[in-house]
Amino acid sequence: MEQRKPSEWSWQILAQAWREHQFASADRGSFWESEFMTDFFYERDADLAVLNGQQVAVVGYGNQGRPWALNLRDSGLGISVHVRADETREQAIADGFEAGDIADASSADVICVLIPDDSIPGLGLSPRPEALTIVASGYTLAFDRFNPDGDIAMVAPRMLGPEVRRCYEEGVGFITAVGVHCDVTGTAQDRMLAVARAIGGLRQGAIAMTPYQEAVLDLAVEQLLSPVLTHVNTNFVLVLLELGIPLEAITTELFYSGEVERNYRLLREIGFVAQLDHHSPASQYGQLSRRGRFDHVDVATTMRELIEDITSGRFADEWDAEAAAGGPTLAELRDQHAGELMKAVEADLRAKLGPSAS
Repeated sequence: MEQRKPSEWSWQILAQAWREHQFASADRGSFWESEFMTDFFYERDADLAVLNGQQVAVVGYGNQGRPWALNLRDSGLGISVHVRADETREQAIADGFEAGDIADASSADVICVLIPDDSIPGLGLSPRPEALTIVASGYTLAFDRFNPDGDIAMVAPRMLGPEVRRCYEEGVGFITAVGVHCDVTGTAQDRMLAVARAIGGLRQGAIAMTPYQEAVLDLAVEQLLSPVLTHVNTNFVLVLLELGIPLEAITTELFYSGEVERNYRLLREIGFVAQLDHHSPASQYGQLSRRGRFDHVDVATTMRELIEDITSGRFADEWDAEAAAGGPTLAELRDQHAGELMKAVEADLRAKLGPSAS
């Protein structure tokens, strides 16, 4: 099979390449082990027994910290919570956890650091050489903001913390990204997978990624995909306004009706090909026959420039400087793109459309 650069791939090319491989080789697994694929881990790949007798410290008790602590405890692990002396510590104690200072987490066998990335470098943790430190985001590891002693790994649920708890309680899975950053003891992967299983992160499957890959992907969605989608939506609105179509109708079609959201949910649940059958023949024809009309728009060049800012570490340095200055540019940008005028327009539209738009 001809090797292509990742930039040349599309779902159609990928599907055709897989089809060619099916006829060319009886080893159907080898195609999926190519340079563009990765490993997956499931509950069968993890053994909670590797954590027997080990103390697990959860640093932070917020969006991810509380769900992780509850799930880890319900999976039979010994848990302590380490937070500042504030309302989060009170909540941890009310939930039945032993709660202490952040510095005390350094004595644990496994330390799960579950606080915002900006706060991690200043924690002052000093893990023992044989300990495992786990983060829920690859950012601080990818850009050298955090480099504790001992084993280091990432367990990054691809959903908000409250959903991590809900899925665990309901016995359903969620996708997780996992990866070892440093293996001093030779047990980092086994212990990482045990923690991932204990929070429910292997029920649906975990994708093997390095912390660098996870961080770049996460930032790329925020800095490449989100801005271009905003640009497309803005132009869509402007073109239809030129035709006299009411703003309320346009924004309803885009957001408030939930139709676009449902289409994306079908993509997730049943895939592109199957979801296409939920559209009328005219809709299918219109979507597919016009798909190539935007091929002349060179989005990729700008995306490559933006990704270079990420991979080079320039964005991380830029954000550090912005945060250290108190976020003046962020405040200006929020006022420009999400200020009082935008709030007023949205509130007016939601009032007209009723509770279902809230």
